[in-house]
Amino acid sequence: MLIITHNAAILDALNVDKVHILVDGKIIKTGDASLIKEISRDGFAQFEETGA
Repeated sequence: MLIITHNAAILDALNVDKVHILVDGKIIKTGDASLIKEISRDGFAQFEETGA
């Protein structure tokens, strides 16, 4: 199943296997559920600025 959301609480509640970060329609980073916590802690801007 593929779920697209900006809501970290939804991803956390679903216990996801993989998280993909997209910028301009391209996957720039893939990780496990810990990536959700990283984004919640540090913000999404770091991926937009650097292109990961």
